[in-house]
Amino acid sequence: MTRLIRPATALVAGLAMWASFPPSNLWFLAVVSLGLLAVVLGTGDVRAGEGAVAGLLFGLGFFVPLLPWIGEYVGPLPWLALAGALAVYTALFGAIATVTMRLPLPPLWFAASWTLVETLRSMFPFGGFPWGRTAFSQVDGPLLPLASLVGATGLSFGVALFGAAVAWAFVLGVRAWRRGPRPANEEPHVLSAGVVTAVVTVLLALAAPLLASLVTPATVDRVLSPTTLRIAVVQGNVPRLGLDFNAQRRAVLDYHVRETKLLAAEIASGRVQAPDFVVWPENASDISPLTNPDAAAEIDGAARAVNAPIVLGTILTNGDGQPTNSVLVWDPERGIVDRYDKHIIQPFGEYLPWRGFFRLFSSYADMAGTFEPGHGPSVVRIPTRSGPVVAGVATCWEVAFDRAAKSSVDQGAQVLIVPTNNATFGRTSMTYQQLAMSQVRAIEHGRTVLVAATSGVSAIVSPDGTIASRTELFEPATLTDRVPLRTERTLATRLGTIPTVVVCAAGVAALLAALATRTRFSRSRTRAERRPQQPGSQVSEPIRVGEPKEHDE
Repeated sequence: MTRLIRPATALVAGLAMWASFPPSNLWFLAVVSLGLLAVVLGTGDVRAGEGAVAGLLFGLGFFVPLLPWIGEYVGPLPWLALAGALAVYTALFGAIATVTMRLPLPPLWFAASWTLVETLRSMFPFGGFPWGRTAFSQVDGPLLPLASLVGATGLSFGVALFGAAVAWAFVLGVRAWRRGPRPANEEPHVLSAGVVTAVVTVLLALAAPLLASLVTPATVDRVLSPTTLRIAVVQGNVPRLGLDFNAQRRAVLDYHVRETKLLAAEIASGRVQAPDFVVWPENASDISPLTNPDAAAEIDGAARAVNAPIVLGTILTNGDGQPTNSVLVWDPERGIVDRYDKHIIQPFGEYLPWRGFFRLFSSYADMAGTFEPGHGPSVVRIPTRSGPVVAGVATCWEVAFDRAAKSSVDQGAQVLIVPTNNATFGRTSMTYQQLAMSQVRAIEHGRTVLVAATSGVSAIVSPDGTIASRTELFEPATLTDRVPLRTERTLATRLGTIPTVVVCAAGVAALLAALATRTRFSRSRTRAERRPQQPGSQVSEPIRVGEPKEHDE
């Protein structure tokens, strides 16, 4: 590759990765994207610094178009600053992968390095930013069932390995064709290893749905016909968009009460079956019913109208007087019977780290909240006519984090609830990207996921990751359906963080091994290779990805 082609290809690969995410949902472009990036980093005499530049350009091509919703109402600076910071992670990946791909079986170390860096950015700083993980691009792809086997991390690894292996086999095939016949003792193991790796990866991708069906609760459903219940998800809508949508907090509450009473009228007429419980979104009542009798009366009236508990999002205070983003279970007979305070709160939204520093760059900094994270169980217990239901809660931002849904299912969650509020991001792709995360969580843990959004998109996601029903943006609507209650755990749930630890450890080990065996950060030729060629003599070509190299450094 020339100096111009390599960075241009990296940028195009980043754009392809963006197009694989919602709302485009062109899942196969994630495979193509990582295949292209593997070729950029793994062919030719690439230095680690050049790999970092390629990774940076890939990151900019990916994150800049993925995240414009960040600046929808606060201007481009936060959006571009975040995209640039995330691109630094892909630059780090570019440097690491350039080094690790010098080892045998480069696609394996490419995928491990990709997963390692993706995991790092999902953890650090300020708790990490998991948005844009490769797994969340695969909701329409054949690799999605991998999530039920090895979790979201394993799905990301599988996509990266698939793309890199196919690209590697293609490169080796083209190289062999261009070189023509070779001596029998030259490089047969390299080409064979490349072809075998690519074929095995493709076969695993094709077999993933079958394998997942053998070990996930879907099989149990067909055999045992599990308990089901009828639920309703209410989307009341908001008076207006923007950061000040909750300036009319009473209107938002009234909208959800009104929509719930319309549901009650449908039940009374016999057109709709009565639900066992109703789900309202995050911020459905930003007026605390604990301190405001009018809000309490409105919520209680709605619960009595449908004669079912309502699970609703509200703003409360903890024992220290700090606000919490909370979910209440409101029973029509007993009032509040359970409470969940959001555990993973959003930096720069619900709280502002380094407030004195960041307020220097944006007048919107002080609009960030002062919320405190909650503690305690990740589930709530909902009393229903058929008995108590254990529901896991992952409020908005939390659904992006593996540990949120995992802890809920470990604590007995039979169904997962994702109350969310996307009104502050307008008519952008954010809500569709978040919905894709709920789809991955559904199949990862074999649970129905109920997504309740103030302004959309609300949805009922089946345990196989498909969307049973959904609303549109900015419309009042109610979704009703009968969903299964599950107690079985998928293999991914049982394994927990083990796939992540194994893959990340492999990535670190590969980097250390590559550094230990090669002291230089490039594949440049040795002194002997740089000597002028004598007539009749032969000089070895520069090292290429996957080819053996004598330890001359």
